[in-house]
Parts: sequence; C-alpha cells; structure tokens
Amino acid sequence: MNPATRRIPDALRAYLAGPHADVRRKVLELLQTPSFHIPLEIERAEHRTRVLEALQVLADEGLGSLAYPEAYGGRGAPGRAIAVFETLAFGDSSILVKFGVQFGLWGGSVYQLGTEKHHERWLGKIGALELPGCYAMTEIGHGSNVRGLETTATWNDEAGAFVLRTPHEGAGKEWIGNAALHGRMATVFTQLSVGGEDHGVHALVVPIRDEDGALLPGIRIEDNGPKVGLNGVDNGRIWFDEVWVPRENLLDRFATVTEDGRYESPIDSAGRRFFTMLGTLVAGRISIAAASVSAAKVGLAVAVRYSEERRQFGPDDGPEVPILDYPSHQRRLLPRVAETYALHFAVRDLAERYAAVVKGRAGDRPGHGGTGADADGPAADAAGEAPAEPGSRPEGRSDEALREVEARAAGLKALASWHAARALQESREAMGGRGYHAENRIGRLRADTDVFATFEGANPVLLQLVAKSLLIQYREEMGDLSVLDIVRYVADRAGTRVRERNPVATRRTDSDHLRDPEYHLQAFEYRAERLLESAARRMKGLLDDGVDPFEAFNRVQDHLETLAVAHTEWITLRAFLDGVAEAPDDVRPLLADVARLYALERMEADRAWFLEAGYVESPKSRAIRAEVGALCGELREHARVLVDGWGIPDGVLGAVDVVG
Repeated sequence: MNPATRRIPDALRAYLAGPHADVRRKVLELLQTPSFHIPLEIERAEHRTRVLEALQVLADEGLGSLAYPEAYGGRGAPGRAIAVFETLAFGDSSILVKFGVQFGLWGGSVYQLGTEKHHERWLGKIGALELPGCYAMTEIGHGSNVRGLETTATWNDEAGAFVLRTPHEGAGKEWIGNAALHGRMATVFTQLSVGGEDHGVHALVVPIRDEDGALLPGIRIEDNGPKVGLNGVDNGRIWFDEVWVPRENLLDRFATVTEDGRYESPIDSAGRRFFTMLGTLVAGRISIAAASVSAAKVGLAVAVRYSEERRQFGPDDGPEVPILDYPSHQRRLLPRVAETYALHFAVRDLAERYAAVVKGRAGDRPGHGGTGADADGPAADAAGEAPAEPGSRPEGRSDEALREVEARAAGLKALASWHAARALQESREAMGGRGYHAENRIGRLRADTDVFATFEGANPVLLQLVAKSLLIQYREEMGDLSVLDIVRYVADRAGTRVRERNPVATRRTDSDHLRDPEYHLQAFEYRAERLLESAARRMKGLLDDGVDPFEAFNRVQDHLETLAVAHTEWITLRAFLDGVAEAPDDVRPLLADVARLYALERMEADRAWFLEAGYVESPKSRAIRAEVGALCGELREHARVLVDGWGIPDGVLGAVDVVG
C-alpha cells in the first residue's frame, strides 16, 4: 500500500463521522468502558441488570434526552439523538434496544403525542431514567394492523376517568420492552370510547408498578422469556383488568376529553387522526436503519480484516495467499462493503432531512421536536401500520418534505435491515470456522439484529407504504380525486415519462460507459419509473373491471414491493453520489469507485429485470457482470482502508481474531 493510500483512513474517518462527530466520539469512548462490556456467557437476569446499569450511564451523560427540549433536560436535537443510537449499535445490542425503548419509544411517545403538561410532569424523569417506562402498542392478536387493536379505554362520566380493559387473552400487549421487570409506566395504545362513540386508537399513560416494583391493581404481566437474541431486554406481555386512568393521562396533542366529558380534536377525520399519530414513528424507522448499517459495518470490518490475514492455498512451491486475494472472496465481501457505504450516506441524508423537517415544523405546537431513537422488543412489526389510504393525511402534515421523509424512512429501514442480515451472514461464512466463534461477535450480532426486519413495521408492509406514497404523491396537483383517478393519472404520467426517456439504452459495453455515474442514475431511474407505470396500469385494469380498491392493491402486492425496492435503491444511489461529490479531494476517487461497484452490482443482481425490460441486451449484461468483478479486484487493495474508515475502535470492535 502506498503512503498516500495509508493516509486515507484518517481523512475518510473524519468525513464519514459527518454531522455530530462529537457525540459519536463520546459514545465510542463510553463503549470502551467496563460498563458496556457484556460477557459472552451471562445469565439472563444478570444481563438485564448490566444493561440497566449501562443505560443509567447514558442517562447521566445526558444522551437519552438529546431530542427533548432544553426545558426538560434535552438539547432539542433529534439528529444528535439518532447519531447516538447509530453509534451504540457498534456495541451490545441489548443496550441499544433498551436505550430506544426508554428514551425513544416511551419518552418519545410522551413528547410527540403529549402536550406541555405531560412534558413538565414526566420528560425530565424519563431522560434521567428516574421513570422507566414502556411503549405498549403491539398485541398478541394484532401485528401491523394497529388500527385493529382491541384494548379499550371507556370514558366514565361519574369518575371523570377512563376504564382500561383487555377484552380477551389474545388482546394482551405483546413483546413490550421494559415490561417484564423495570417499567413503572406505559404508553398504552387503545381504542377510545367517549359517550358511547368510538374514536379510534389513542394513547394513554398508565402506571403499571409502584416505586418498589410491585404490580398495581388490575395489571397482569408475564415475562416473554428467552429470545433468539436481545436477552438483556426485559420484554413482557401486559393485560389490563378494569384499570382506572385519570383524564389528564390521555396524551392529547391530537385529541382531548374535556372535564365535562366532551371529545374534541382539531382533526375531524378519525382516519387522518390515526395516521397523523403514527407519523411520529418516523424517527424510529430512521434509527433502526442507522443501527442496521452499523451492525453491517461491524461484521464486515471483522471479516475483511480477518480475510487479509488468513492465508490459504497458493502456487506450487509458493507461499499461501490471503483469502481476500481470491476473486470469489472479493465477490462475497466487497459488494456488501459498497452497499454499506451507499446506505451510510442514504441514512445520514435522511436523518438530516428529518431533523430539518422537525425544526421547520417547530411552530406546530409548543416544544415540538423529534423522538430520537426508537426501538421496541421483538415482534415490533406491530409498531408499523397498514399502508396509508390516499388522502389520509391531514392538511397540517401533508407538506411534501414530511411525506418524503416518511416514505424514505420506510424504504430505507426495510433495505438496511435486510442488508444487515445478508452482510452478517456473508461475513460469518467468509471467516469459515472462526466466524462461528462467539468471540468474533458476528453470531450474536446476527441473532440480535435479525429482529430489525420486523422492528418499527414489518418490511413488506413498509415497502407497500413506499409504493402507495408514490401513487399518491401527485395528489396536490390533482385535487381530491378517488383512488381510481389517482392510479389513472399516475399510469398516464409515468408512461409518458418512460417513453420520452427511450428505454432502448445504448449497446455500449466499454468500461468508461459502464462506470459512468450518469448511466447508473439513468438506469435506476428508468427501472423505478417503469415499475411505477406498470404497477399503476395493473391497478387501473383491476379497478376498471370493478375490483374493490383493497383487493386490487392486494393482488399487486408483489409488484408494489418490487417498485418500492427499486425506488429506494434509486434514492440511495443519489445520496451516495451526493456524498461522493462532497467528499474531500483525497477521498473522492476511492468513494467514486465504491459507488460504481454498488450501482453495477445492484444492476447485476436485478439483471433479469433489465433484460426483460429491454434496457440491456445479453452482451451488456455480461459486460456488467465482468465489470463488477474487475471493480472488486481493484478495490481489494483498499478493502482494509474502507472498513477502517468506519472508525470503529479496536476496543469497540472486540473480535479476538482481528484485534490486539
């Protein structure tokens, strides 16, 4: 490696640290202290105790309350809060998730759904970990269909309070983080009934334990027991039997019940109110996407560093060679490194967009801001929701920037969590038997992060949300049109745009053309637009035949998910290329090659579609495959530079075969 190349890691690390480098550095320092070193073999009870102790350290450092207003111990900095979560993902995943449950979900729900009286009463204590709590949305019988939750809260005029009930065993709250042991209060999502009228899902703050940890009357809790991973998090089930909840415990940012028992809301439509409330989950999806990228970085850093040192086979009478010299090994790891870089820039860009939207909407209500990092227990697909109906957003949340952030968060959370699973598996296999050693961390990370595919919304549901958002993004241009009108409009518009682009791409197969980022952008855009057109036309045909809109969407689910993936990869590539353009001069050429590998490998992975669509012909498809191999060979020299650029200290990486 030449001296210029050796200097790149420092410049690369500094660039990739990006915004909030100071808070990332602080978290990395904490992760190297004894409080954050969880033994490999540890009893579940001790693991939970150690995780709670680490959480207290984070609270004492002020890191849990970063997203809350300064008046309640915070900084009003949602971007910094997401940076903390992203960096914590380099360490023990149970600490990460416990952090998200306490400060993101529990504290975030009080902040985002409550008003000043709730903030004044609880936020400071939540941020200091004086008041551990839960986010009780998921039910045993209901996953992504949050709108169908069965827990009920009925207003009682005489008592001036709500009566909370779990109507049957299957309606118990499920996989609730902090419930089994540490939580003293819970934000409970429930069907609200006032004066005999149902008003849909609302959130109540419900005490579940006293200060000594004893369950309160009417509360029944069971431990979820051992899990595939994240056993340092005390997930549990909760049932409510005639629990009386004071009126002031209704989180009333979007709706309230007056002292004389009248239900009031500034949002007339129950559907709009519901989707407005669930829009507060966007920070959690961004956080899980960021943590997924961090997990992939850990696995790939371990595997690449090991593969540079592990020698096996070689020429006759010659020395054995590093296994990373083998093209098959490069093919296994380097495209995953490239995809990790792509998602790094896409998620960072999304986090900054989110922070900007939050600040721009600060006038929506006193102290409005972000939740920071969200996460819940396993099976947290219930934190998702059914895809939004056209027109379901209230006017106050229909601005283009917020809608785009919500859609990007859904798509990137899905792609990043799936990528983490693939990258960790490839890393494990690339290390052979050494990858199976728990001391090299990949196995535990793989088990702990597997649930990210269902955290904050099951990935297929989130992809449908992305696709539906694409079908309704022109709503402001069209006015209040029906689903059928929207689909017809999009089909016609997309079809025109695809035809104007001339989908019969050039037959050039030379490297200059294949490595041109403009060509990559055109290819990704073409795929996304054509899939949008064909999905809209399929929908239009079904609707013209009299098929119910729900059934029509149901029949094209696979198409919609493919569209969402293509669209999300397109915005990921755009964010990556923006990151390349803004990079320092000594870093830019290397990142440009990594971006080329990402784009061409993604095209190679979907070459069947490009061939079927006529965008490439067989010789060009073969040339793309060859170019991917060539780029892997060229980047092999820089593989260690690329993984070291992520800035994970040895004391955090902790894998015995690559550290020390």
